[in-house]
Amino acid sequence: MKENELIELYEGGRRDFSRADLEKADLSGINLSGVSLTMADLCEAELAGAFLIGANMIGADLSRANLHGALLFGADLSGANLNEANLNGANLVGANLENANVSDEQLAQAKSLQFTILPDGTQRDCSL
Repeated sequence: MKENELIELYEGGRRDFSRADLEKADLSGINLSGVSLTMADLCEAELAGAFLIGANMIGADLSRANLHGALLFGADLSGANLNEANLNGANLVGANLENANVSDEQLAQAKSLQFTILPDGTQRDCSL
């Protein structure tokens, strides 16, 4: 699926893009709040500054994706692969990262982890 197609369908009201192939897609700065990208391939995708508020990204492959400054309030990233993803400045308030493949070093670069469920299932009660 091409970026333009996803944006057009999203703007038309579609929210379910489960299993979509968006490898290396440039979705920087766009609003995809409430989108479902369950099991989607977002490997090396550009998501810098994207609005992914309440997004369902369960099991998505976000390896080497750029999420710099992305807004992921309440996003469900459980079981997602975030290996080598750039989380610098990402806002993960209330996000679910249970069983996600993400390092402590990556999480330390996030803007906020307040009320975030960490990979081990514990909840962060304060911001970084």
